Order: sequence, then C-alpha cells, then structure tokens
Amino acid sequence: MTATSGERLNNYLGGRWQPGQGPGTLLTDPVLGDALVRVDATGLDLPAGFEHARRAGGSALRALSYRERGALLAAVQATLQKHRDTYFALSLANSGTVAADTGIDVDGALYTLGVYARLGDTLGDRRHLIDGEPARLAKDPLFQSQHVQVPTRGLALLINAFNFPAWGLWAKAAPALLSGVPVVVKPATATAWVTQRMVQDVVEAGVLPPGALSVVCGSSAGLLDALQPFDVLAFTGSADTAATIRSHAAVAQRSVRTNIEADSVNSALLLPGEAPGSDSFEALVRDVVREMTQKSGQKCTAIRRILVPQAVYAQAAEALSARLAQVSVGNPRHSTVRMGSLVSRAQWQSVMQGIGELRSATRVLHDGHQGTWLVDADPAIASCVAPVLLGADDPDGQPLVHDKEVFGPVATLMPYRDTEHALALAERGQGSLAVSLFGADNAVLAGSAVRLAASHGRVHVVSPDVARLHTGHGTVMPQSLHGGPGRAGGGEELGGARALNFYHRRAAVQASTHVLTNLA
Repeated sequence: MTATSGERLNNYLGGRWQPGQGPGTLLTDPVLGDALVRVDATGLDLPAGFEHARRAGGSALRALSYRERGALLAAVQATLQKHRDTYFALSLANSGTVAADTGIDVDGALYTLGVYARLGDTLGDRRHLIDGEPARLAKDPLFQSQHVQVPTRGLALLINAFNFPAWGLWAKAAPALLSGVPVVVKPATATAWVTQRMVQDVVEAGVLPPGALSVVCGSSAGLLDALQPFDVLAFTGSADTAATIRSHAAVAQRSVRTNIEADSVNSALLLPGEAPGSDSFEALVRDVVREMTQKSGQKCTAIRRILVPQAVYAQAAEALSARLAQVSVGNPRHSTVRMGSLVSRAQWQSVMQGIGELRSATRVLHDGHQGTWLVDADPAIASCVAPVLLGADDPDGQPLVHDKEVFGPVATLMPYRDTEHALALAERGQGSLAVSLFGADNAVLAGSAVRLAASHGRVHVVSPDVARLHTGHGTVMPQSLHGGPGRAGGGEELGGARALNFYHRRAAVQASTHVLTNLA
C-alpha cells in the first residue's frame, strides 16, 4: 500500500486512465480513521467510453472462442495471484477486515475466475451456444427449429456492493468476459480501492483486449443514461436503489436486461427432534456464529433469523451466547482480534440504528458491547460493532424481525411449534438468498428443501454426514446459483454455465436440418 491521502484513484475508460474533475470522495480507514485516497468520476465522457467498450472490447472478445476467452480468464487469475498480498493490505486499510475475511473476498475471486476459465475450455472452439434439441416444424422432418445463444452486442455494466470489492467484481465479470461481453465495473465508493487496483493490475499486464475491462470509481451519476438496448446491467445493493434502477429509462424504455440482488433476511432452521448436544444442534450453533461474525456480518447471505424448536430455545440461546462471547472485536492488525470493523462510520450508524429498531420488538440475549470489548481501537473513531443476539419469543406477532435486515453482526433467535410453523416463518422473509436446514431425517430435509426452494435462491442442507464437508451457509460457490426471488431482487448469478445465459441472446433459427447441422 503506497497511496497517500492526497492521491486520486484514476478511472479507466475509453482505453485510457482518467482522473475525475471534481473534489471526489475521501476514503478512510474504518478502524483508525486515517485518510486514504480519493475517488471521483466527475466529467468523464461516459457515452464515448461505453461505445469504445462495445466497439473495441466487444469485437475483440467475440472474435475469440469460448476456450480462448477461458484462457484469458486464466491469465487474469494468474495476474491477480501475483498481487494477492497487495489486495490483502488494501482490504485491511480500506475495509477493516481480518485476514481470514479478506481471504473470503480475494481468494473467492481467484477461485471463481479459475472455475470459469475451466468452463471455457470445456465449451471448446465454438463462438455460440446450442440451446436444446431441434424441434420439427412440419410433417417432413427436414424443416426444424433450433434455438441458439449468441453473445449480446453490448456491454455489461456491473454495479457492485461495498462488502466484496474483489469477489463482487469477478463473480460478475468472469461469466461476462467468458461470454464475449466487455465489462464496465462501478465499485461501491466506500471500498473502491481493491477493485480499482485489480483492474489496474490486469490492464497493465495486457492480458485482455483493449476495451474489454473498464472501471469507473465515485458517483454513479450518468452511468445508466449511457446504456443502450443491447447492454446488460447487473446490480448488487439496496432495495431502494434497485427500485430506482428498475424505473430508469434504460430499463423501462430501452429494455436493458437487468439482474438485481437486493435485501435478504436469511434463515437457519433446526428441524424438530434435535436435542442440545446432537450433531445437528452443534452444527447450527457453529454455523450461526460464523455467519454472524464473518466480515462483521456484512454479507448478503448472512444468517439473520435462527429458527429452533420451542423445546430447545433456551439451550440454543445459551449455546449461541457462549460462543459469541468468545469473539474478540477491534483493530484487525492486532493478533488476538477475530472480527474487524464495518466498512465505514456511516455503516456503523446504520447498524446501530437497526439494532435499536429490532430491540423494540425483541429482547437481548447477548450484547457484546460490555466492558472493555474493543481491542486496540478507539470506540469514538472505529466502525466496530460487537455481536448482538436478539430473541423474539413471539415471532408470529413481531413482523419487524422478518422484515428488517441489519447489515452487521446481528441475528434474532425464534422458537417454532412444529415443522409447518418453522417453514412458514422462513417464508416470511418474502424471498431470500439462502436458507440452511439442520437435521438428521433425510426425508424431512428433502421435503423441506423443496418447499423452501420456492422462496429461496439456495437451500443449504446440513445433515450429520456432511457436517465437516459442507461449504457453509453464506459461502457463494460459483457452481451454485446466487440470487433469490421477491425481496432478494428476483435475480440469478453464477450457477456454473447458467451464468452465461444473462450475457447471451437467445434466438430460434428455423431452417433445413442440413443448415442446422452446420450450426452445431
């Protein structure tokens, strides 16, 4: 990390590095309060920059096969791997994360790039995808219909959230680039440094065609105005911003294809019959604490509601509180600290306000803000929040606990009467990214998974045989779908090859079977 507080992070657009023309936004260390760098996009010629991406980047990428584009992703992965230590240092300063949490972001990005690089190799030397089998259109089988998917002739605008500046970039950009679509990334302002440096390293390495990758830091003003009908937009952030995007002319009038990931009040559910001390009970306690504290609870997939049978409610509260009491919070530079800070003081204020709102509908089971809870940091400056476990004795009568997502180390424990009641409570999230089921009855687990699949993008089932193997409730694996219905935004990302669908256009080719044979 070599920047000073006076340095500006340049934007890369139109094939060149460009500073913004305004005062910009100052990024600060969320633990120490130190000034870091400024970001600004004022004065950029967005329409011209976007057109350069479409024309130069899009043409160059589409001229390559999927295998060749997969090789580009492998080169990007190798480039980023060389600078891994730099990204860890930037994340420590800009996001306040402990090394393990930074690894989830940075190493998750590298892993995702590797998955899509290998997928490109399996897709081979083609430049379009065959979708399904031919369908006969006439009595004579000579005339048939074949659906194909071709890369969209636009760009992908990726507007990312503050919590995953590395993974958030490449989870979207890898499928886009593999599809043959150039990328313009707009990182969240508060944590833009890691994203900007990754783009800089890739651009300087020259591993992608000119125009294939651009970055715009700072205000998003004008970005959507510059979108054209064949562009696509992938957004991760708040439901309020998502609503603004959906009403913008680019989406409402020019039909820019849009994928949105928004708010999510995710659940963990312990099935009936699981006593304290059982494998499933212990697995739930372990996973809930991890999900509450990883990245200080700043994960869109983090567990916000914990559903347990009434008979073990008190024991679950005791077990969770005991584990949470062992979590040390403070300056991530200190060797004893397990959980760092939120990304900014603004987020700290939002989380503290949210805790206050939830406390009006619950009772406090554990509050880590007791005594000398903060390690090597000034509570008047640091954006640290200790884990808070709340209890809703009457989850049916407290709608707030199902509606309010506090984006920090906060969760609410709730008792249920029977399986049907538990599933109904999980569904009150009105659409979530993820739910975890803990139990030993395979038939009940399977039935519950199918039931909750209608309201969740991912159902994570933890039975005793996979308790030491599973990837974790909040871990988004590129092989599995990421997204969710309803309040979660209604979008889909990743899911292996499924991710490529968003960046392709599907069309039906009606022709002789001899022509269709040549398509394949």
